[in-house]
Amino acid sequence: MSYGLTAVGAYAPDYRIAAEEFEDAWDSFHAPGVETTAVPDADEDALTMGWEAATRALDAGDASPESVDWLAFASTTPPLEEEDLTARLGSLLGVSTDATRRVFTGSTRAGTQALDSALTAEPNCGLVVVSDCPQGEPHDAREHAAGAGAAAFLVGPDAPVVVADSATHTEAYPGTRFRERGSDTVDSIDAGTYDRNAFARPLGAAVDGVETGDLDAAAVQMPDGKQPYRAAGAMGVETETIHAAETVSTLGDTGAASVPLGLATAFEDGAERVLAASWGSGAGADALVVERDGDLPTAISLDAGESVSYAAYLRLRGEITAEEPDGGGAYVSVPTWHRSLPQRHRLVAGRCPDCGTYTFPPEGACRGCDTLVEFEEVALAGTGTVEAKTEIGSGGAPPEFEALQSKSGAFGVAIVAFDTPDEETASSPAMVVGDAAVGDEVESVQRKIYTQEGVTRYGFKVQTT
Repeated sequence: MSYGLTAVGAYAPDYRIAAEEFEDAWDSFHAPGVETTAVPDADEDALTMGWEAATRALDAGDASPESVDWLAFASTTPPLEEEDLTARLGSLLGVSTDATRRVFTGSTRAGTQALDSALTAEPNCGLVVVSDCPQGEPHDAREHAAGAGAAAFLVGPDAPVVVADSATHTEAYPGTRFRERGSDTVDSIDAGTYDRNAFARPLGAAVDGVETGDLDAAAVQMPDGKQPYRAAGAMGVETETIHAAETVSTLGDTGAASVPLGLATAFEDGAERVLAASWGSGAGADALVVERDGDLPTAISLDAGESVSYAAYLRLRGEITAEEPDGGGAYVSVPTWHRSLPQRHRLVAGRCPDCGTYTFPPEGACRGCDTLVEFEEVALAGTGTVEAKTEIGSGGAPPEFEALQSKSGAFGVAIVAFDTPDEETASSPAMVVGDAAVGDEVESVQRKIYTQEGVTRYGFKVQTT
């Protein structure tokens, strides 16, 4: 029985910044081979991007979140340094609380390590989510290359894609890429030949341990657009095969998601035999030869949307934004927020057993017959129509939204009539991602709502379909 990949999903933020914007700001650009980088919106992070990729993988594989019995999340930029983020990711997706959970972080190899762990565990339906958004100092080469993106893989039996061979190699090369405790930015000692050897030698040794054969593509770690090609000789790989799976030119350095994103794009383009070669500082490398024999469902969303200026980029990154003012906010405690997670994460509404009217959230009296009933819980599909819309401009938002507004400007709030299984609707207010007008069809997405007490509240917003 073949065990391997059964579906793939991938996501990158809509925003892009061009290399020319950095050149205009700094009179130079230090990320060779990078033309644009993907920039997370003010309410996006590694967790929300991971949700985007995961939902695409589940849809592509025609799998329900309830069927997932093994869930992994990999990132070098988790929103919190200490927390099992698979708990929140699983809640956002609707994965069973009994599913096995694994978190991988601390190295850009985390993505391939998570994938290898899932393949070794052989769950009935595994979901591996790799999401990253590295960051450097504004003037630094690592910041010029820093991008964002996420990939997700369903793994299971009777798979069209299997790992034919794998190997790993590590040796001590400290200082090549690291992030100090408490820091948000990646750093390096920038030692020239030392750095190049630290990258090429582990990759070459790992790839030397597998039978590559005739490759259609090679998804190689891409901190920029030059280093993978410099390592081609050490790996014994043609530069054309590396180019066939590269995403760094348009997305930038996507950290732990770099190789998974390369795999996803290679298979979407029809590749049948792909080398996945990831690298992590320390230094170490993983090499997997992945073969396809059959159709692999993919749902890839990596296209660019809106271009941003360097000033807007700094705002989105939080470099030039205001702090949350003291007092005046509508404080919602974490325990209170927790009680509403089914509604905020999975749009669980209540259907009245007497009149069939939907109430969202499912609390209080029925909106149809005004009686106190025990609602039947129903998870809405997350699609609907805008009934009313307004915009919250500068100074108009509660204090807890000041950071969001400072980063992204005015934001919309709408009343949305969400679709139900009974062709009825359930109306609810929702924040709007992007723009939407009355009558527009929208779908729910999971984003950051705001952060208080160091705890980010995640919940649904809507965007046009």
